[in-house]
Amino acid sequence: MTFNPVLSWWLLGPLAAAAVLGLCWILFRTRAQPEAAQPEENRAWLFRAALVLLLLLAASRPGLPGGAVQAAATNLNVFFVVDTSSSIAAEDHVSADGGGPRAPRLDGVRADILAVARELGGARYSLITFDSGAAVRMPLTADTSALETAVAVLTPQVTSYSQGSGVTAARTVLAERLAAARDTQPERPRLVFYFGDGEQTSAAAPRDMRLDGSLVSGGAVLGYGTRDGGRMRENSGDVTRPAQTYIQDPATGTDALSRLDEDRLRGIAQQLAVPYVHRLAGDGPAPMLRNAAPGTLERTGESLNGRTELYWLPAFAAFLLALRETLLVSRELRDLKPARQQATAGRGPRT
Repeated sequence: MTFNPVLSWWLLGPLAAAAVLGLCWILFRTRAQPEAAQPEENRAWLFRAALVLLLLLAASRPGLPGGAVQAAATNLNVFFVVDTSSSIAAEDHVSADGGGPRAPRLDGVRADILAVARELGGARYSLITFDSGAAVRMPLTADTSALETAVAVLTPQVTSYSQGSGVTAARTVLAERLAAARDTQPERPRLVFYFGDGEQTSAAAPRDMRLDGSLVSGGAVLGYGTRDGGRMRENSGDVTRPAQTYIQDPATGTDALSRLDEDRLRGIAQQLAVPYVHRLAGDGPAPMLRNAAPGTLERTGESLNGRTELYWLPAFAAFLLALRETLLVSRELRDLKPARQQATAGRGPRT
């Protein structure tokens, strides 16, 4: 068994020690409660402590050594900028002939990110998402497993939190990350791949995406969807309940449609000085990279010891425990609502 932690041991060690000491202290405190409540309270905190320890174990990245892989290096930093507003859930990602299922646009985005990563093996990747604001979901890393995990958990913005999306909302965050990469590793070209549909629903006008010419070395703006548009399923934020209903258009009372705006996407591509490519289901990676200036992958000739990653086992167990906690909290909130309504009714109207 080997470990390749995502944080230094001097950080993981104290965190694990603090979790154990905190559990011991909480269990000691619960002994002061009535005996009838102690077993249930102790069990709840044991589950929570197990959740923390499993996360720490996953962060240590355990694995089994074995095999060998050829070392490769490419002199690239790749930034994936992904629109995660509600429109990315529109179900109009279709093939060139229009046949087959109408998949959500996000399915195409996920597939294309991983396809680019496979073609640019050995590069370092960063993932930035945006809707009404922007966030760095993954800083620059050469860990493709981390990229795959980050892409797999991408979801559209929770519908009830939507405040309108801006197609250039990621500009400031992207510029900051590009500048930091240029200053620390000026020898590595920086590619930007922008994934979106060009739909602007924010009241504020989109900002200009032009950046310092030394920041962007290449990349592409990739468009998803159709001009006819597609319906969008609501995202309630509840991972236990798949989306069943579609977002409604308040003006008509019918299912809202999101339509591809290629003119806006071409404008963003022009400002970033990269090509624009419309993506359809089943398209290969070549059009995304044809004019993206990806550079070349250089084989070093070295052999590195291989390993089988096992971090996903404790991570999956932690997910199950977190799901349990979510369900318990949801149940408690549901039970509190009738009591709150009764208390409000008992006070009567104010005069």
